[in-house]
Amino acid sequence: MAYKDLREFIEELEKRGLLKRIRAEVDCELEITEITDRVSKMEGKGNVALLFENVKGYDMPVLMNAFGSYERMALALGVEKLDDIAEEIREILKIPYVSLQNKFSVVSLIPMAKKAINFPKYVKNAPCQEVVMEEPDLDKIPILKCWPQDGGPFVTLPLVFTKNPATGKRNVGMYRLQKYDSRTTGMHWHIHKNGAENFRDMKAKGGERIEAAVAIGTDPVLTYAATAPLPRDIDEMVFAGFLRHKSVEMVKCKTVDLEVPAHAEIILEGYVRTDEMRREGPFGDHTGYYSLADDYPVFHVTCITHRRNPIYFATVVGKPPMEDCYLAKATERIFLPLLQQMLPEVVDINMPLEGVFHDCVIVSIRKSFPMQARKVMHAFWGMGQMMNVKMIIVVDAHVNVQDLNEVWWRVYNNIDAKHDLEIVEGPLDVLDHSSPMAKWGAKLGIDATKTWPEEGHSREWPDEIEMTEEIRRKVDEKWRELGLD
Repeated sequence: MAYKDLREFIEELEKRGLLKRIRAEVDCELEITEITDRVSKMEGKGNVALLFENVKGYDMPVLMNAFGSYERMALALGVEKLDDIAEEIREILKIPYVSLQNKFSVVSLIPMAKKAINFPKYVKNAPCQEVVMEEPDLDKIPILKCWPQDGGPFVTLPLVFTKNPATGKRNVGMYRLQKYDSRTTGMHWHIHKNGAENFRDMKAKGGERIEAAVAIGTDPVLTYAATAPLPRDIDEMVFAGFLRHKSVEMVKCKTVDLEVPAHAEIILEGYVRTDEMRREGPFGDHTGYYSLADDYPVFHVTCITHRRNPIYFATVVGKPPMEDCYLAKATERIFLPLLQQMLPEVVDINMPLEGVFHDCVIVSIRKSFPMQARKVMHAFWGMGQMMNVKMIIVVDAHVNVQDLNEVWWRVYNNIDAKHDLEIVEGPLDVLDHSSPMAKWGAKLGIDATKTWPEEGHSREWPDEIEMTEEIRRKVDEKWRELGLD
């Protein structure tokens, strides 16, 4: 299903018993974080979305932990399970391979392809502009200070809209905003991000400022789309249209030449000067450590528009598991078919929560030639944001990469430290604190596949212990009789 807005998603969460309304007074400085952190690490029914309705000093409720489980993440994207979206993508990807032998499949595939392309729909009037604050005041928004050493309050779920000055193409990214005062924030776009590229392009052509708009509290699909690692020229709002099977309604901003989601709760309009930097941070980050203070551009707010009785949508990041883990898991599952298009030997991948997604990737492959695991490692390191991955573990096709116990058993038993470890140097995530150099360092590849004689293994590799299929079937038939369920 496609949600019209965040409010419909909240209604669905509540209907399913997946949301808890908190009516006790809470403080947006640290206290909401502590409550949310505890809940996000609960197992079972205790881990729910939280709607704080009585935030000290504010009349605006705060929604937290809305994506904080596999169930809620799938619900946010309108599917039963995250792999459902991957299956739809696989069907669409069949189109280029239609041959004379299976030409009749075009009849079923083309309508699906048409459904996949849902361009934004532009409207003149929108709920996000029901109230217009021509004298903008960020102090009216319950922006969270999440952790004790944070440099200040941070907007943590912003959809940042910019346009490339050369092409005019829209980019939507999620870059945290540290609130400096009632009209300015930091703009934390990393050097590798498309927003930063638009900023640099504007600076290179001599522009004094680049316009920006920030949407807070959108339909959950749009919020996810802003985090997705899309190719440079793919419009995030078109991608959101594909995910929700329905066009995203957009409206022109009041003070800048940008369009934003019409049903967002809050819109911040403004600009970023190309000649102005300010200290931003520290910030308690998804690595579980504070990212260090550094200089970043400044976002000047020229106007705030919002819905009547707006809801402030936020998240908190820190030691996993937390809500952002499930956003990243959605990316892992959704983009697997595209990864397999480029690397057909890939069976499955797992980016463990403990590896905070850019520190470890486990991949299973169908091995058909010597050193193929090394080929896959280097292909990953040369692919978009995968360049930041610090550790890649490659296992054989029959290994369940989602079962970490099985993965570690393979690693511990299958590797020879001299021959199966690959250390290379390259880019690392800006947030990586362990490398001696900022933004680059060493990465490790572990080949835990069965080593072939052609790969220099002179000893006979023993057979893996397996029961016969006949005995497995026999015990399956007796299982209920044995009373061991």
